[in-house]
Amino acid sequence: MGSVYRARDLHFPNVVKLVAVKEMVNLAPDPQLRKTVVENFEREANILATLTHPSIPSIFDYFSGEDRSYLVLEYINGKDLEAVIRDTEGFLSPAQVIAWGIELCDVVSFLHNHKPDKIIFRDMKPSNVMIDNRGHVMLVDFGIAKQFQTGQKGTMIGTEGYSPPEQYRGEATHLADIYALGATLHHLLTKRDPRLEPPFSFDERPITGINQDISSEVEAVVSRALEYEPKDRFPTIDDMKEALMAAARQTGLLSRMPSSAAPTIQTDGIKPLWKFKCEDEIRGTPALFDNTVFIGCYDNNLYAINAADGEFKWKYPTDGGVVSRPAIADGNVFFGSEDQRLHVISARAGTIAWSHYAEGPVRSSPRIAEGHVFIGSDDGCLHAVNSTTGRSVWTFSAAAPIRSTPFVAHDFIYVGSENGEFYCVDFKGSVKWQFRAKRGITSSPLVTEHAVYFSSLDGHLYSLDPKSGWVLWKFRLGKGSISSPVILDDLIFTGAADGYIYAIDLKTSKEAWRFRTEHQVTGSPIIYRDALYCASFDSHLYCLDAKTGQLRWKFATEGPITGSPLVYDDIVYIGSTDHQIYALLA
Repeated sequence: MGSVYRARDLHFPNVVKLVAVKEMVNLAPDPQLRKTVVENFEREANILATLTHPSIPSIFDYFSGEDRSYLVLEYINGKDLEAVIRDTEGFLSPAQVIAWGIELCDVVSFLHNHKPDKIIFRDMKPSNVMIDNRGHVMLVDFGIAKQFQTGQKGTMIGTEGYSPPEQYRGEATHLADIYALGATLHHLLTKRDPRLEPPFSFDERPITGINQDISSEVEAVVSRALEYEPKDRFPTIDDMKEALMAAARQTGLLSRMPSSAAPTIQTDGIKPLWKFKCEDEIRGTPALFDNTVFIGCYDNNLYAINAADGEFKWKYPTDGGVVSRPAIADGNVFFGSEDQRLHVISARAGTIAWSHYAEGPVRSSPRIAEGHVFIGSDDGCLHAVNSTTGRSVWTFSAAAPIRSTPFVAHDFIYVGSENGEFYCVDFKGSVKWQFRAKRGITSSPLVTEHAVYFSSLDGHLYSLDPKSGWVLWKFRLGKGSISSPVILDDLIFTGAADGYIYAIDLKTSKEAWRFRTEHQVTGSPIIYRDALYCASFDSHLYCLDAKTGQLRWKFATEGPITGSPLVYDDIVYIGSTDHQIYALLA
Protein backbone atom coordinates (compact mmCIF):
# COMPACT_ATOMS: atom_id res chain seq x y z
CA MET A 1 0.00 0.00 0.00
CA GLY A 2 3.00 2.33 -0.20
CA SER A 3 6.61 3.02 -1.04
CA VAL A 4 9.56 5.03 0.25
CA TYR A 5 11.62 7.06 -2.20
CA ARG A 6 15.01 8.73 -1.95
CA ALA A 7 14.56 12.27 -3.21
CA ARG A 8 16.30 15.62 -3.49
CA ASP A 9 14.71 18.65 -1.82
CA LEU A 10 14.64 21.36 -4.52
CA HIS A 11 13.86 24.07 -1.95
CA PHE A 12 17.67 24.09 -1.57
CA PRO A 13 18.89 24.50 -5.18
CA ASN A 14 22.52 25.21 -4.29
CA VAL A 15 23.12 22.12 -2.15
CA VAL A 16 22.30 18.43 -2.43
CA LYS A 17 19.75 17.91 0.35
CA LEU A 18 18.50 14.32 0.27
CA VAL A 19 15.24 13.31 1.93
CA ALA A 20 13.04 10.24 2.19
CA VAL A 21 9.52 10.56 0.79
CA LYS A 22 7.08 8.05 2.23
CA GLU A 23 4.08 7.48 -0.03
CA MET A 24 0.79 5.88 1.05
CA VAL A 25 -1.67 4.79 -1.63
CA ASN A 26 -5.24 5.03 -0.34
CA LEU A 27 -7.50 2.69 -2.31
CA ALA A 28 -10.14 2.08 0.37
CA PRO A 29 -13.58 1.95 -1.34
CA ASP A 30 -15.53 3.26 1.68
CA PRO A 31 -15.37 7.11 1.96
CA GLN A 32 -15.33 7.00 5.75
CA LEU A 33 -12.50 4.45 5.72
CA ARG A 34 -10.59 6.58 3.22
CA LYS A 35 -10.93 9.53 5.57
CA THR A 36 -9.72 7.44 8.51
CA VAL A 37 -6.67 6.26 6.57
CA VAL A 38 -5.68 9.86 5.79
CA GLU A 39 -6.25 10.86 9.42
CA ASN A 40 -3.99 8.03 10.60
CA PHE A 41 -1.31 9.13 8.16
CA GLU A 42 -1.57 12.70 9.43
CA ARG A 43 -1.40 11.36 12.99
CA GLU A 44 1.99 9.82 12.18
CA ALA A 45 3.15 13.20 10.88
CA ASN A 46 1.88 14.96 13.99
CA ILE A 47 3.61 12.48 16.30
CA LEU A 48 6.92 12.78 14.45
CA ALA A 49 6.66 16.57 14.52
CA THR A 50 6.74 16.49 18.34
CA LEU A 51 9.79 14.19 18.58
CA THR A 52 13.42 15.30 18.65
CA HIS A 53 15.78 12.40 19.23
CA PRO A 54 18.96 11.25 17.39
CA SER A 55 17.40 7.81 16.76
CA ILE A 56 14.15 9.16 15.27
CA PRO A 57 14.09 10.66 11.75
CA SER A 58 13.10 14.32 11.56
CA ILE A 59 9.97 15.22 9.60
CA PHE A 60 10.08 18.14 7.17
CA ASP A 61 6.62 18.14 5.57
CA TYR A 62 3.50 16.15 4.77
CA PHE A 63 0.77 16.55 2.16
CA SER A 64 -2.01 14.64 0.38
CA GLY A 65 -3.29 14.61 -3.18
CA GLU A 66 -5.98 12.46 -4.81
CA ASP A 67 -5.39 8.86 -3.64
CA ARG A 68 -1.93 9.41 -2.18
CA SER A 69 -0.45 10.92 0.95
CA TYR A 70 3.19 11.77 1.55
CA LEU A 71 5.62 12.33 4.42
CA VAL A 72 8.92 14.09 3.75
CA LEU A 73 11.45 12.73 6.25
CA GLU A 74 15.14 12.81 7.08
CA TYR A 75 16.97 10.42 4.75
CA ILE A 76 18.67 7.54 6.60
CA ASN A 77 21.59 6.05 4.71
CA GLY A 78 21.90 2.46 5.92
CA LYS A 79 20.02 -0.83 6.04
CA ASP A 80 17.33 -2.27 8.28
CA LEU A 81 17.95 -5.11 10.70
CA GLU A 82 15.89 -7.54 8.66
CA ALA A 83 18.33 -6.99 5.77
CA VAL A 84 21.26 -7.31 8.18
CA ILE A 85 19.94 -10.70 9.35
CA ARG A 86 19.40 -11.83 5.76
CA ASP A 87 22.82 -10.69 4.54
CA THR A 88 24.86 -12.08 7.45
CA GLU A 89 26.29 -15.58 7.21
CA GLY A 90 26.06 -17.41 10.52
CA PHE A 91 24.95 -15.71 13.72
CA LEU A 92 25.36 -12.01 14.44
CA SER A 93 27.88 -10.91 17.06
CA PRO A 94 26.23 -11.09 20.53
CA ALA A 95 28.04 -7.89 21.59
CA GLN A 96 26.65 -6.08 18.56
CA VAL A 97 23.10 -7.32 19.11
CA ILE A 98 23.13 -6.30 22.78
CA ALA A 99 24.54 -2.90 21.82
CA TRP A 100 21.65 -2.45 19.40
CA GLY A 101 19.26 -3.55 22.14
CA ILE A 102 20.64 -0.95 24.56
CA GLU A 103 20.26 1.82 21.98
CA LEU A 104 16.70 0.70 21.25
CA CYS A 105 15.90 0.80 24.96
CA ASP A 106 17.08 4.42 25.00
CA VAL A 107 14.84 5.56 22.16
CA VAL A 108 11.82 3.59 23.43
CA SER A 109 12.38 5.13 26.88
CA PHE A 110 12.26 8.55 25.22
CA LEU A 111 8.87 7.65 23.70
CA HIS A 112 7.47 6.20 26.91
CA ASN A 113 8.47 9.30 28.88
CA HIS A 114 7.26 11.77 26.27
CA LYS A 115 5.30 14.75 27.60
CA PRO A 116 2.44 15.50 27.81
CA ASP A 117 1.42 12.00 26.63
CA LYS A 118 3.69 8.99 26.44
CA ILE A 119 3.90 7.27 23.06
CA ILE A 120 3.63 3.52 22.49
CA PHE A 121 5.45 2.48 19.32
CA ARG A 122 3.41 -0.76 18.91
CA ASP A 123 5.40 -2.13 15.96
CA MET A 124 8.96 -2.91 17.07
CA LYS A 125 10.50 -5.42 14.64
CA PRO A 126 13.75 -5.73 12.66
CA SER A 127 12.37 -4.11 9.50
CA ASN A 128 11.44 -0.99 11.47
CA VAL A 129 14.96 -0.54 12.86
CA MET A 130 17.65 0.86 10.58
CA ILE A 131 21.39 1.00 11.20
CA ASP A 132 22.70 4.21 9.66
CA ASN A 133 26.14 4.67 8.14
CA ARG A 134 27.49 5.89 11.50
CA GLY A 135 26.44 2.62 13.12
CA HIS A 136 23.54 4.05 15.14
CA VAL A 137 20.01 2.65 15.34
CA MET A 138 17.15 4.64 13.82
CA LEU A 139 13.53 3.80 14.64
CA VAL A 140 11.43 4.18 11.50
CA ASP A 141 7.75 3.82 10.55
CA PHE A 142 5.57 5.42 13.19
CA GLY A 143 2.45 4.46 11.22
CA ILE A 144 0.74 2.74 14.15
CA ALA A 145 2.46 4.52 17.05
CA LYS A 146 -0.10 5.96 19.42
CA GLN A 147 -0.28 8.49 22.21
CA PHE A 148 -1.32 6.38 25.18
CA GLN A 149 -4.42 7.09 27.23
CA THR A 150 -5.11 4.91 30.26
CA GLY A 151 -8.10 2.61 29.95
CA GLN A 152 -8.63 3.23 26.26
CA LYS A 153 -8.86 0.20 24.02
CA GLY A 154 -7.37 0.36 20.58
CA THR A 155 -7.51 -1.51 17.33
CA MET A 156 -6.10 -5.03 17.02
CA ILE A 157 -3.01 -3.89 15.17
CA GLY A 158 0.64 -4.88 15.09
CA THR A 159 2.86 -7.50 13.47
CA GLU A 160 2.19 -11.16 14.12
CA GLY A 161 5.06 -12.84 15.93
CA TYR A 162 6.38 -9.62 17.50
CA SER A 163 3.18 -8.31 19.12
CA PRO A 164 2.24 -9.56 22.62
CA PRO A 165 -1.06 -11.33 23.41
CA GLU A 166 -2.75 -8.26 24.87
CA GLN A 167 -2.13 -6.25 21.70
CA TYR A 168 -4.40 -8.66 19.84
CA ARG A 169 -7.12 -7.61 22.29
CA GLY A 170 -6.48 -3.92 21.61
CA GLU A 171 -4.84 -3.36 25.01
CA ALA A 172 -1.34 -2.24 24.09
CA THR A 173 0.47 -0.45 26.93
CA HIS A 174 4.16 0.40 27.25
CA LEU A 175 4.70 -3.28 28.19
CA ALA A 176 3.80 -4.23 24.61
CA ASP A 177 6.94 -2.44 23.35
CA ILE A 178 9.04 -4.38 25.88
CA TYR A 179 7.66 -7.67 24.53
CA ALA A 180 8.23 -6.63 20.91
CA LEU A 181 11.83 -5.59 21.67
CA GLY A 182 12.37 -8.98 23.31
CA ALA A 183 10.98 -10.68 20.19
CA THR A 184 13.27 -8.55 18.00
CA LEU A 185 16.34 -9.48 20.06
CA HIS A 186 15.32 -13.17 19.99
CA HIS A 187 15.14 -13.00 16.18
CA LEU A 188 18.55 -11.27 15.96
CA LEU A 189 20.24 -13.79 18.28
CA THR A 190 18.70 -16.93 16.77
CA LYS A 191 17.90 -15.88 13.18
CA ARG A 192 14.53 -17.61 13.68
CA ASP A 193 11.72 -15.43 12.29
CA PRO A 194 8.83 -15.42 14.82
CA ARG A 195 6.33 -14.75 12.02
CA LEU A 196 6.98 -18.30 10.81
CA GLU A 197 6.45 -19.88 14.25
CA PRO A 198 3.32 -20.52 16.33
CA PRO A 199 2.24 -17.37 18.21
CA PHE A 200 3.75 -16.79 21.68
CA SER A 201 5.98 -19.88 21.44
CA PHE A 202 9.34 -18.33 22.32
CA ASP A 203 9.71 -20.53 25.41
CA GLU A 204 9.62 -23.57 23.12
CA ARG A 205 12.78 -22.43 21.30
CA PRO A 206 15.19 -21.09 23.94
CA ILE A 207 18.01 -18.94 22.59
CA THR A 208 20.81 -21.07 24.03
CA GLY A 209 19.35 -24.15 22.38
CA ILE A 210 19.77 -22.50 18.98
CA ASN A 211 22.85 -20.30 19.42
CA GLN A 212 25.37 -21.69 21.89
CA ASP A 213 27.40 -18.46 21.86
CA ILE A 214 24.70 -16.72 23.88
CA SER A 215 25.04 -16.71 27.66
CA SER A 216 22.29 -17.74 30.06
CA GLU A 217 22.39 -14.19 31.51
CA VAL A 218 21.47 -12.63 28.16
CA GLU A 219 18.86 -15.30 27.51
CA ALA A 220 17.24 -14.56 30.89
CA VAL A 221 16.81 -10.88 30.01
CA VAL A 222 15.18 -11.64 26.66
CA SER A 223 12.97 -14.35 28.19
CA ARG A 224 11.65 -11.98 30.85
CA ALA A 225 10.77 -9.39 28.20
CA LEU A 226 8.82 -12.14 26.39
CA GLU A 227 6.67 -13.23 29.34
CA TYR A 228 3.07 -13.96 28.32
CA GLU A 229 1.61 -11.98 31.21
CA PRO A 230 2.44 -8.27 31.08
CA LYS A 231 2.95 -8.09 34.87
CA ASP A 232 5.78 -10.64 34.62
CA ARG A 233 7.84 -8.52 32.21
CA PHE A 234 10.20 -5.69 33.14
CA PRO A 235 8.17 -2.86 34.72
CA THR A 236 9.78 -0.27 32.45
CA ILE A 237 12.03 -0.18 29.41
CA ASP A 238 14.71 1.44 31.60
CA ASP A 239 14.68 -1.67 33.80
CA MET A 240 15.20 -3.79 30.69
CA LYS A 241 18.14 -1.63 29.64
CA GLU A 242 19.76 -2.00 33.07
CA ALA A 243 19.30 -5.77 32.88
CA LEU A 244 20.92 -5.89 29.42
CA MET A 245 23.84 -3.78 30.66
CA ALA A 246 24.28 -6.02 33.71
CA ALA A 247 24.21 -9.20 31.60
CA ALA A 248 26.74 -7.71 29.17
CA ARG A 249 28.97 -6.68 32.08
CA GLN A 250 28.83 -10.11 33.71
CA THR A 251 29.68 -11.97 30.52
CA GLY A 252 32.39 -9.62 29.24
CA LEU A 253 30.29 -8.46 26.26
CA LEU A 254 30.31 -4.87 27.51
CA SER A 255 34.05 -4.49 26.95
CA ARG A 256 33.66 -5.84 23.39
CA MET A 257 30.91 -3.42 22.42
CA PRO A 258 31.70 -0.59 20.03
CA SER A 259 32.17 2.87 21.52
CA SER A 260 29.04 4.31 23.16
CA ALA A 261 27.23 1.02 22.55
CA ALA A 262 26.87 2.03 18.92
CA PRO A 263 27.81 -0.82 16.59
CA THR A 264 29.54 -0.17 13.33
CA ILE A 265 28.37 -1.63 10.07
CA GLN A 266 30.57 -2.55 7.14
CA THR A 267 28.72 -2.06 3.90
CA ASP A 268 29.66 -3.90 0.74
CA GLY A 269 28.34 -3.09 -2.68
CA ILE A 270 27.93 0.65 -2.06
CA LYS A 271 26.50 2.36 -5.12
CA PRO A 272 27.57 5.93 -5.89
CA LEU A 273 24.94 8.62 -6.32
CA TRP A 274 26.72 9.41 -9.57
CA LYS A 275 30.11 9.13 -11.23
CA PHE A 276 31.73 11.15 -13.98
CA LYS A 277 34.55 9.93 -16.23
CA CYS A 278 37.42 12.18 -17.34
CA GLU A 279 39.98 11.36 -20.02
CA ASP A 280 42.96 10.62 -17.74
CA GLU A 281 43.94 10.03 -14.13
CA ILE A 282 42.56 12.16 -11.31
CA ARG A 283 45.33 12.49 -8.73
CA GLY A 284 44.14 15.55 -6.82
CA THR A 285 41.35 16.67 -4.52
CA PRO A 286 38.03 18.28 -5.51
CA ALA A 287 36.60 21.60 -4.33
CA LEU A 288 32.94 22.66 -4.24
CA PHE A 289 31.28 26.01 -4.83
CA ASP A 290 27.78 27.03 -5.91
CA ASN A 291 26.60 23.42 -6.32
CA THR A 292 29.55 22.69 -8.60
CA VAL A 293 32.43 20.29 -8.07
CA PHE A 294 35.76 21.49 -9.47
CA ILE A 295 38.54 18.97 -9.99
CA GLY A 296 41.76 18.81 -11.98
CA CYS A 297 42.83 15.93 -14.18
CA TYR A 298 45.97 14.68 -15.92
CA ASP A 299 44.24 15.20 -19.26
CA ASN A 300 45.32 18.84 -18.60
CA ASN A 301 41.78 20.07 -17.83
CA LEU A 302 39.96 21.50 -14.87
CA TYR A 303 36.40 20.11 -14.82
CA ALA A 304 33.23 21.71 -13.50
CA ILE A 305 30.58 19.11 -12.66
CA ASN A 306 27.08 19.56 -11.26
CA ALA A 307 27.28 18.40 -7.63
CA ALA A 308 23.68 17.16 -7.60
CA ASP A 309 23.66 14.82 -10.58
CA GLY A 310 27.22 14.61 -11.95
CA GLU A 311 26.32 16.35 -15.21
CA PHE A 312 29.15 18.01 -17.11
CA LYS A 313 29.13 21.83 -17.03
CA TRP A 314 32.41 22.87 -18.64
CA LYS A 315 36.14 22.18 -18.71
CA TYR A 316 39.04 24.57 -18.91
CA PRO A 317 42.20 23.43 -20.76
CA THR A 318 45.74 24.03 -19.55
CA ASP A 319 49.01 22.83 -21.04
CA GLY A 320 49.91 20.44 -18.21
CA GLY A 321 48.50 17.96 -15.72
CA VAL A 322 46.44 19.40 -12.86
CA VAL A 323 46.96 17.94 -9.37
CA SER A 324 46.49 21.23 -7.49
CA ARG A 325 43.31 21.45 -5.44
CA PRO A 326 41.23 24.44 -6.59
CA ALA A 327 40.45 27.36 -4.27
CA ILE A 328 37.46 29.64 -4.82
CA ALA A 329 37.20 33.37 -4.04
CA ASP A 330 35.14 36.23 -5.45
CA GLY A 331 33.47 33.97 -7.99
CA ASN A 332 36.78 32.76 -9.42
CA VAL A 333 38.55 29.39 -9.30
CA PHE A 334 42.30 29.45 -8.51
CA PHE A 335 44.49 26.41 -9.27
CA GLY A 336 47.99 25.47 -10.40
CA SER A 337 49.08 23.37 -13.35
CA GLU A 338 52.23 21.58 -14.45
CA ASP A 339 52.31 24.10 -17.32
CA GLN A 340 54.03 26.40 -14.75
CA ARG A 341 51.05 28.69 -14.26
CA LEU A 342 48.57 29.71 -11.60
CA HIS A 343 45.25 29.88 -13.46
CA VAL A 344 42.33 32.04 -12.35
CA ILE A 345 39.04 31.45 -14.17
CA SER A 346 35.37 32.29 -13.75
CA ALA A 347 33.59 29.67 -11.64
CA ARG A 348 30.39 30.20 -13.59
CA ALA A 349 31.66 30.25 -17.19
CA GLY A 350 35.12 28.67 -17.10
CA THR A 351 36.65 31.66 -18.87
CA ILE A 352 40.06 33.00 -17.92
CA ALA A 353 40.37 36.03 -15.65
CA TRP A 354 44.17 36.11 -15.41
CA SER A 355 47.16 33.83 -14.89
CA HIS A 356 50.51 34.07 -13.12
CA TYR A 357 53.65 32.43 -14.48
CA ALA A 358 56.15 30.56 -12.31
CA GLU A 359 59.37 28.99 -13.57
CA GLY A 360 58.46 25.42 -12.74
CA PRO A 361 55.40 23.15 -12.51
CA VAL A 362 52.80 24.26 -9.95
CA ARG A 363 51.70 21.21 -7.95
CA SER A 364 50.98 23.11 -4.74
CA SER A 365 47.40 24.19 -4.02
CA PRO A 366 46.64 27.90 -3.59
CA ARG A 367 45.83 29.58 -0.28
CA ILE A 368 43.89 32.86 -0.47
CA ALA A 369 44.12 35.35 2.40
CA GLU A 370 44.31 39.10 2.97
CA GLY A 371 43.91 39.90 -0.73
CA HIS A 372 46.76 37.61 -1.74
CA VAL A 373 47.14 34.18 -3.31
CA PHE A 374 50.01 32.17 -1.84
CA ILE A 375 51.17 29.17 -3.86
CA GLY A 376 54.33 27.09 -4.18
CA SER A 377 56.09 25.90 -7.31
CA ASP A 378 58.75 23.43 -8.35
CA ASP A 379 60.84 26.50 -9.18
CA GLY A 380 61.68 26.54 -5.44
CA CYS A 381 59.66 29.66 -4.67
CA LEU A 382 56.63 30.62 -2.66
CA HIS A 383 54.72 33.13 -4.75
CA ALA A 384 52.56 35.91 -3.29
CA VAL A 385 50.20 37.29 -5.92
CA ASN A 386 47.50 39.98 -5.72
CA SER A 387 44.24 37.98 -5.83
CA THR A 388 42.40 40.67 -7.81
CA THR A 389 44.93 41.86 -10.39
CA GLY A 390 47.28 38.89 -10.68
CA ARG A 391 50.26 41.14 -10.10
CA SER A 392 53.23 39.51 -8.35
CA VAL A 393 53.76 41.01 -4.88
CA TRP A 394 56.87 39.03 -3.89
CA THR A 395 58.53 35.64 -4.19
CA PHE A 396 60.31 33.79 -1.45
CA SER A 397 63.10 31.39 -2.44
CA ALA A 398 63.15 28.07 -0.62
CA ALA A 399 65.95 26.56 -2.75
CA ALA A 400 63.83 23.43 -3.32
CA PRO A 401 60.42 22.67 -4.88
CA ILE A 402 57.39 23.67 -2.79
CA ARG A 403 54.50 21.24 -3.25
CA SER A 404 53.05 21.80 0.22
CA THR A 405 49.95 24.01 0.42
CA PRO A 406 50.69 27.15 2.48
CA PHE A 407 48.75 27.78 5.69
CA VAL A 408 48.04 31.36 6.76
CA ALA A 409 47.63 32.12 10.48
CA HIS A 410 48.80 34.65 13.07
CA ASP A 411 49.82 37.03 10.21
CA PHE A 412 52.34 34.49 8.92
CA ILE A 413 52.54 31.95 6.11
CA TYR A 414 53.67 28.42 7.01
CA VAL A 415 54.92 26.06 4.29
CA GLY A 416 57.27 23.09 3.76
CA SER A 417 59.69 22.27 0.93
CA GLU A 418 61.03 19.15 -0.73
CA ASN A 419 64.50 19.44 0.87
CA GLY A 420 63.02 19.16 4.36
CA GLU A 421 63.01 22.86 5.25
CA PHE A 422 59.89 24.25 6.89
CA TYR A 423 59.38 28.01 6.85
CA CYS A 424 57.44 30.63 8.75
CA VAL A 425 57.30 33.72 6.52
CA ASP A 426 55.71 37.12 7.18
CA PHE A 427 53.51 39.05 4.74
CA LYS A 428 56.55 40.81 3.31
CA GLY A 429 58.20 37.54 2.34
CA SER A 430 60.80 37.59 5.13
CA VAL A 431 61.60 34.50 7.21
CA LYS A 432 60.65 34.62 10.87
CA TRP A 433 61.98 31.13 11.59
CA GLN A 434 62.72 27.87 9.84
CA PHE A 435 63.00 24.22 10.85
CA ARG A 436 64.71 21.36 9.08
CA ALA A 437 63.39 17.80 8.91
CA LYS A 438 65.59 14.98 7.66
CA ARG A 439 63.65 14.57 4.41
CA GLY A 440 61.15 16.44 2.25
CA ILE A 441 57.92 18.02 3.50
CA THR A 442 55.15 17.63 0.93
CA SER A 443 52.49 17.50 3.65
CA SER A 444 50.50 20.70 4.01
CA PRO A 445 50.72 22.20 7.52
CA LEU A 446 47.85 22.57 9.96
CA VAL A 447 48.25 25.54 12.32
CA THR A 448 46.36 26.09 15.58
CA GLU A 449 46.82 28.66 18.31
CA HIS A 450 49.31 26.42 20.08
CA ALA A 451 51.10 24.36 17.42
CA VAL A 452 52.05 23.79 13.80
CA TYR A 453 51.52 20.20 12.62
CA PHE A 454 52.86 18.48 9.49
CA SER A 455 54.30 15.12 8.47
CA SER A 456 57.52 14.43 6.58
CA LEU A 457 59.06 11.85 4.30
CA ASP A 458 61.47 11.19 7.19
CA GLY A 459 58.66 9.20 8.83
CA HIS A 460 57.62 11.67 11.54
CA LEU A 461 54.55 13.72 12.40
CA TYR A 462 55.85 17.00 13.87
CA SER A 463 54.37 19.47 16.33
CA LEU A 464 56.21 22.83 16.42
CA ASP A 465 55.71 26.01 18.39
CA PRO A 466 54.12 28.48 15.92
CA LYS A 467 56.06 31.45 17.30
CA SER A 468 59.56 29.98 17.51
CA GLY A 469 59.62 26.76 15.46
CA TRP A 470 60.87 24.73 18.43
CA VAL A 471 59.82 21.07 18.44
CA LEU A 472 57.02 20.42 20.93
CA TRP A 473 56.91 16.71 20.09
CA LYS A 474 57.27 14.33 17.18
CA PHE A 475 55.62 10.97 16.55
CA ARG A 476 57.35 8.25 14.58
CA LEU A 477 55.27 6.79 11.75
CA GLY A 478 56.01 3.45 10.12
CA LYS A 479 57.25 5.11 6.92
CA GLY A 480 57.42 8.53 5.31
CA SER A 481 54.30 10.60 4.82
CA ILE A 482 53.02 13.27 2.45
CA SER A 483 49.56 13.19 4.05
CA SER A 484 48.31 16.43 5.61
CA PRO A 485 47.03 16.14 9.20
CA VAL A 486 43.55 16.98 10.48
CA ILE A 487 42.28 17.40 14.06
CA LEU A 488 39.09 16.38 15.89
CA ASP A 489 38.92 17.21 19.61
CA ASP A 490 42.09 15.80 21.21
CA LEU A 491 43.12 13.60 18.28
CA ILE A 492 45.22 14.39 15.21
CA PHE A 493 45.05 12.11 12.16
CA THR A 494 47.40 11.44 9.26
CA GLY A 495 48.32 8.70 6.79
CA ALA A 496 51.66 7.19 5.81
CA ALA A 497 53.38 5.10 3.14
CA ASP A 498 53.27 2.07 5.46
CA GLY A 499 49.56 1.78 4.62
CA TYR A 500 48.26 2.97 7.99
CA ILE A 501 45.93 5.77 9.00
CA TYR A 502 47.08 7.04 12.41
CA ALA A 503 45.25 8.77 15.27
CA ILE A 504 47.59 10.49 17.76
CA ASP A 505 46.58 11.93 21.14
CA LEU A 506 47.46 15.63 21.10
CA LYS A 507 47.98 15.77 24.86
CA THR A 508 50.30 12.77 25.20
CA SER A 509 51.67 12.53 21.62
CA LYS A 510 50.99 8.78 21.85
CA GLU A 511 49.11 6.61 19.40
CA ALA A 512 45.38 6.34 20.09
CA TRP A 513 44.69 3.89 17.25
CA ARG A 514 45.83 2.94 13.77
CA PHE A 515 43.91 1.43 10.86
CA ARG A 516 45.60 -0.67 8.22
CA THR A 517 44.79 -0.31 4.53
CA GLU A 518 46.28 -2.55 1.85
CA HIS A 519 48.70 0.01 0.36
CA GLN A 520 50.31 3.38 1.07
CA VAL A 521 48.14 6.31 2.14
CA THR A 522 49.18 9.40 0.18
CA GLY A 523 45.93 11.36 0.49
CA SER A 524 44.88 13.28 3.56
CA PRO A 525 42.14 12.30 6.01
CA ILE A 526 39.00 14.41 6.24
CA ILE A 527 36.73 14.69 9.29
CA TYR A 528 32.97 15.05 8.89
CA ARG A 529 30.86 14.91 12.04
CA ASP A 530 32.21 11.90 13.96
CA ALA A 531 33.61 10.06 10.93
CA LEU A 532 37.02 10.05 9.26
CA TYR A 533 37.24 9.63 5.48
CA CYS A 534 40.55 8.69 3.90
CA ALA A 535 41.60 7.01 0.66
CA SER A 536 44.43 4.59 -0.04
CA PHE A 537 46.57 3.53 -2.97
CA ASP A 538 44.73 0.19 -2.60
CA SER A 539 41.86 1.81 -4.61
CA HIS A 540 39.51 2.15 -1.63
CA LEU A 541 37.91 5.07 0.17
CA TYR A 542 37.52 4.24 3.87
CA CYS A 543 35.00 5.60 6.36
CA LEU A 544 36.14 5.07 9.97
CA ASP A 545 34.79 5.98 13.37
CA ALA A 546 37.08 8.88 14.26
CA LYS A 547 37.20 8.07 17.96
CA THR A 548 37.88 4.34 17.71
CA GLY A 549 39.25 3.74 14.20
CA GLN A 550 36.64 1.06 13.54
CA LEU A 551 35.66 0.55 9.91
CA ARG A 552 32.17 1.68 9.03
CA TRP A 553 32.35 1.12 5.30
CA LYS A 554 34.71 1.16 2.37
CA PHE A 555 34.15 1.86 -1.30
CA ALA A 556 36.24 0.37 -4.10
CA THR A 557 37.20 2.29 -7.23
CA GLU A 558 39.00 0.78 -10.21
CA GLY A 559 42.37 2.41 -9.60
CA PRO A 560 44.67 3.72 -6.86
CA ILE A 561 43.48 6.87 -5.07
CA THR A 562 46.19 9.45 -4.41
CA GLY A 563 44.05 12.47 -3.52
CA SER A 564 41.77 13.34 -0.64
CA PRO A 565 37.98 13.26 -0.39
CA LEU A 566 35.72 16.28 -0.09
CA VAL A 567 32.70 15.94 2.21
CA TYR A 568 29.88 18.48 2.06
CA ASP A 569 26.25 18.27 3.14
CA ASP A 570 26.37 14.48 3.69
CA ILE A 571 27.94 13.78 0.28
CA VAL A 572 31.50 12.50 -0.23
CA TYR A 573 33.27 13.39 -3.48
CA ILE A 574 36.46 11.50 -4.42
CA GLY A 575 38.55 11.22 -7.57
CA SER A 576 40.54 8.15 -8.64
CA THR A 577 43.28 7.27 -11.08
CA ASP A 578 40.60 5.17 -12.82
CA HIS A 579 39.71 8.55 -14.48
CA GLN A 580 36.46 8.90 -12.50
CA ILE A 581 35.07 11.15 -9.79
CA TYR A 582 32.47 9.59 -7.51
CA ALA A 583 29.71 11.05 -5.33
CA LEU A 584 28.75 8.87 -2.37
CA LEU A 585 26.45 9.25 0.59
CA ALA A 586 28.45 10.04 3.71
